[in-house]
Amino acid sequence: MKKVPAFVGIAATGMLVLSGCSAGESVDIDGGGDGSGRTLIAAIGGEPDQLDPAVTSAYFSFQVLENVYDTLVEPDENLEMQPALAESWETSDDQLTWTFTLRDGVTFHDGSEFTSEDVVYSYNRIIDEELSPSWRFTAVESITAPDDATVEITVTQPTPNLLTLIGGFKGLAIVEQSNVESGDITRNPIGTGPFAMEEFTSGDHITLTANPEYWGGEPAIAGVEFRFISEGSTAVTALKAGEIDWTDSIPVQQVDALSSDEGIELAVEPSNDYWYLALNQAEAPWNDVRARQAVAYAIDRDAIVQATTFGTGAQNQLAIPEQSIWYAEFDEYSLDPERAQALFDEVGFTGGTLDFLATSDYPETVTAAQIIADNLAPYGIEVNINTVDFATWLDLQGAGDFGIYMLSWLGNLDPDEFYYAQHHTDGSFNFQGYSNPEVDALLDAGRVEVDQSTRQQMYADAATQIAQDASYIYLYNPSVIQAWNPSVGGYEARGDRAIRFRDVTISD
Repeated sequence: MKKVPAFVGIAATGMLVLSGCSAGESVDIDGGGDGSGRTLIAAIGGEPDQLDPAVTSAYFSFQVLENVYDTLVEPDENLEMQPALAESWETSDDQLTWTFTLRDGVTFHDGSEFTSEDVVYSYNRIIDEELSPSWRFTAVESITAPDDATVEITVTQPTPNLLTLIGGFKGLAIVEQSNVESGDITRNPIGTGPFAMEEFTSGDHITLTANPEYWGGEPAIAGVEFRFISEGSTAVTALKAGEIDWTDSIPVQQVDALSSDEGIELAVEPSNDYWYLALNQAEAPWNDVRARQAVAYAIDRDAIVQATTFGTGAQNQLAIPEQSIWYAEFDEYSLDPERAQALFDEVGFTGGTLDFLATSDYPETVTAAQIIADNLAPYGIEVNINTVDFATWLDLQGAGDFGIYMLSWLGNLDPDEFYYAQHHTDGSFNFQGYSNPEVDALLDAGRVEVDQSTRQQMYADAATQIAQDASYIYLYNPSVIQAWNPSVGGYEARGDRAIRFRDVTISD
């Protein structure tokens, strides 16, 4: 049984821009393999809705896309930003111009040359079409290509987390224009990454093949087959039987047993993800902060964490986990029925119905909804659990058709990613309808502050106010739980949940 080390290096993601001019260091590429090994069989918990990285928001999609696409920069195993398609960069003295020098000799999977125009197209498409990652470009004034090997990004204000914004999420992957315009990108994406799309069989699997021209060296394995196995127990059985090589579809109640299984490599490590509740502040009484706080005091986090993670999650009342340097202390919302009732009394709320939006694609939401329904019943609140597929869930969330919902944010690195889009008045994911001018000012200031300690305090203050206002009611940080066959080498579980198979080998 193998324990993968925990990763705690989130702090360094914002450090490169603290000086007037900074440059990225080139990657030490080992050269990879020859793609002659066998195909790795990986079981994931569901089918991607589509494979356009700038459009999809499904984790199942990004598990695949992590291996198909590249970004300009990317986080390493310590979650520090490193060169990828850009081999180096520098910032101007006024911090308003970022100049990226691109890696030479990179090609897309169809053989076409990768140039700076592909970066300009990829980023401007997100901005112009207002696609889901567009909030990451809020401070960007222009993106230009002075020549084929150079990209300049001009920002309207110092942006200390720009590297994280463009490299910490595969939604910012560099795409091929013709692939987008043909519409093929949703099922047959063409990237520059270590593996190329071969087959997408809906309801069953996606197959990728090794890219012999990959700039980081051809992978040692022939490819990756992602099988869609929604039942975790089925995936674990298949892993034990040697039918698959890797899975993260692992029932948390099986973790203890798997930890002593010598035939399986298991990783259970802290992540920087978080699960939360959001009440619809467009509806009474949830537009009153006291009513939201009452719910925060009424719910039993211990029971939720135990039921949804079997104790593998870490209870947290803020978004950012304890292992991050961006973590701030906040523990005001212990289970306190008397305090909850007093707050409801202050509001004059004597009960009613609350529609809980859950999704069958994330069973945690259904389990937690049942506990929360029991928690709120003594206050005269009848919780109606509306369980839908995730695509429908997203539509209902976007339309504001919910009383309360539970979901998670995955893969955030910089504090701006944890808070701005979710809690700024103009945030693109502020579906709960939260607005606090003090928080807006702190989040705006944090985006331009280049002094690390000052910036850290700004986000601690903002996070505390967000929690006190119960914009989100935070529940816990889950662990990364993955398992693989001992014959698989070169794989490491990551705190950002990025599933990278480019350095994997498989022994006989």
